[in-house]
Amino acid sequence: MNKKEVAHIRKQFKLDHDLMNIYDILNVYIMKETNEIYHWERLPFGLVDREKQELYMGNFKKLLTGELDHKLFELKFQEEAEEPARVMLHQGLVTGDPEEWQDLMMMLVDKMLVDAKYEKDMVVTFVRGQYYRPTKARNEEAEESGKDEMFAHPFILCSVNSTEQQRKNLMFDYVEREFKYNIIVDPIIKLSSPEQGFFYPSVTDNYSDVNRILYCTGKSNYPDPQFIEQVLNAERSVTALEERSFFEEIVKELAGEQLDTTTLAQVYEEIQQVIEGGEGEEEPPKLDYKDVERVLAASGVENVTAEKVERAFETVIDDKYYEMKASSVIPKYTTKSIKIETKVATISVSPQDLRYVKQVNYQGKRCLMIEVDEEVVIEGFTLSTETL
Repeated sequence: MNKKEVAHIRKQFKLDHDLMNIYDILNVYIMKETNEIYHWERLPFGLVDREKQELYMGNFKKLLTGELDHKLFELKFQEEAEEPARVMLHQGLVTGDPEEWQDLMMMLVDKMLVDAKYEKDMVVTFVRGQYYRPTKARNEEAEESGKDEMFAHPFILCSVNSTEQQRKNLMFDYVEREFKYNIIVDPIIKLSSPEQGFFYPSVTDNYSDVNRILYCTGKSNYPDPQFIEQVLNAERSVTALEERSFFEEIVKELAGEQLDTTTLAQVYEEIQQVIEGGEGEEEPPKLDYKDVERVLAASGVENVTAEKVERAFETVIDDKYYEMKASSVIPKYTTKSIKIETKVATISVSPQDLRYVKQVNYQGKRCLMIEVDEEVVIEGFTLSTETL
């Protein structure tokens, strides 16, 4: 599943969209004290108040917002699992009986309650529906538009949301003309910030892939292993943060703990060129040990050979054939994504401008030197330039 396919699905979640139909919605309220289901209800989505529909649509769109391998993870199902979620989901996908779908989703909720301890009351929301994708691009000159021929994609979406108590407030009653204490105790369901969830089935080359599922987490780079393995019975995926850690350790194995900013900036530039060269491709560009050898050699790291890089892969990852996504191993290239933290200041710089920052020794003291093109102004005062 690539970011274009995710974006296409996310855009369908709005009211009155002619390429999206949602049939049923199931809400399940879980109490934190007892870790049990307190209440549940299923309704045809069309019978839900329009104001509520808008809130749900915003929640579903928020759930599917984020970068792949950061907040969205395409997962394979485990081959062997007792009462596998894959069977329940597939059966729920193909059944036309709302009650059977409801029973299958409630079985998934039961799996969520096993060995789980929630800090807040939780609401689990399921919807089943169908979205459509044109089989060809719209041709404005043709008599028939591309929308006349479409693939239908049935789906199940799940969103897990926490609740919070309303704040105590002092209110003014216009009718009685008096100040009143707010005594509302009903919890608020945080639909604007889903904790986690999933979209099934995933998509491969614009076709539904029932062997994979898109897991979504609200906290970047922190998927819930218990939910993935015990509830979805899926195989855990490597996060972008973990892959960056792999890359950093491999570079340290080959170049040592210390690198100057010129070399590091060149490494980032070489990898950025790989990323830009792969734009438009279905699969994101990846780096194997041969690619890492080329990147480091082109960046000026000495004595780098394919054999050394291969050994570094085996040492760090225990797999010399492992391929890392190029976009995962470097910070965002054109934004100030690198934070340089010292006890006196925190400086933000983009990878492409890192070469203008250097650590130098001045009069026996370690200093950070930044090359600038313009005058530096602090609190309205232009700094005077000192010659070292």
